[in-house]
Amino acid sequence: MAAELNILSRPTRKTARKLNLNTENELKARIRQISVILKKAADERSEEDKAILNTSQDIVIEIERRARLRDHAKRKLQEVEDPPGELLAKTMQLVDAIKQAKHLVVYTGAGISTAASIPDYRGPNGVWTLLQKRKSLEGTKSLVDAEPTLTHMAIAKLHQKGYVRHVVSQNCDGLHMRSGLPRHALSEVHGNMYIEVCTECEPEREYIRLFDVTEKTSFRRHTTDRCCKVCGAALRDTIVHFGEKGTLEQPLNWQAAGDCANKADVILCLGSSLKILRRYPCLWGMHKVQHKRPKLYIINLQWTPKDDVAAVKINGKCDSVMKSIMESLGLEIPKYFKSTDPIFQLTTPVLKDELCTINTKHLQPFDVKQCEDDIKPVLNENGEVIERKDTNLKTIPGWFGKGCAKRTGRGKRLKTA
Repeated sequence: MAAELNILSRPTRKTARKLNLNTENELKARIRQISVILKKAADERSEEDKAILNTSQDIVIEIERRARLRDHAKRKLQEVEDPPGELLAKTMQLVDAIKQAKHLVVYTGAGISTAASIPDYRGPNGVWTLLQKRKSLEGTKSLVDAEPTLTHMAIAKLHQKGYVRHVVSQNCDGLHMRSGLPRHALSEVHGNMYIEVCTECEPEREYIRLFDVTEKTSFRRHTTDRCCKVCGAALRDTIVHFGEKGTLEQPLNWQAAGDCANKADVILCLGSSLKILRRYPCLWGMHKVQHKRPKLYIINLQWTPKDDVAAVKINGKCDSVMKSIMESLGLEIPKYFKSTDPIFQLTTPVLKDELCTINTKHLQPFDVKQCEDDIKPVLNENGEVIERKDTNLKTIPGWFGKGCAKRTGRGKRLKTA
């Protein structure tokens, strides 16, 4: 049609486009009319309504097909929990698999951090869900206030006891590192909000901070306004936004992730929709024949695209299921204490002239609730008092929602800045 229009004269082309537009508008009006009729109960439809449906069967079939697809998509987003009896039976199957596993690898998503008041992405109140509905993220708590959950601490214990060989995490909140899980056993494939790196140094030089380093970074804009102490080059964050490709050695640690996935005989997925992780073939042993691929176990409240190939899919809350698993294994879940948080030993202090680049809350090596009679001042890594009010500090992480595509009514794709 486009080739034919190019051959015609300009007035003829304009007339043809108007006719096409009128036809499209008439079709849209017809679809709206039929949609209204289909919403009526069968006994409430008039003879005219029935005649319209009979003469437009192709449109009726298409509308009903789209309605089924929408309902199916909504069901996938629903959070469903298995009945207690079924939940227990599935958990015992997972416990047996953990005991028998020779090389167990754990994949974690945002669902394991919701108990720490960190929103997930695709849940009912997830970051991307809210952005798709054009709702604000204002009021989000500072992630610096979050602490490792029961699941984080249980995974660290399972690694300590030799049950878990490696953890691959999509989370940027740094809670795995803060739970005491060794860095060599962790691949944070989407980055860590507490780590900035110098890519000019060889090897790449890490700077672990006590604050969110991403407050001024964004999609394809990763410099943090601080500099390397050794070579003076600009530092960058480690976050891999949706639509980007991670190239840093650490904390992404893709080499270890791929090696451990290749050796894995059991994979346990916790709190992840797997819509992103499924795109990494190296994590699933897809190069192996089917009967030699690792057995897959999933704990998640929502549907995942790997449900059909999983040995067991547990619809449950991560903390509840992990508590049952640890009890069945006879292991005590360690409690988190700020005084033993590894981040305070790993941190690199910022320079005095770089304090002006920070406008986010700092992690404190004490619990303010225990010091109500004598509230200590907020200190930086050098032990100097920061005279700033929490109300003026930024709480929304710089990496929240970046790359989340939204669609307007006219079909244009917008990206959050």
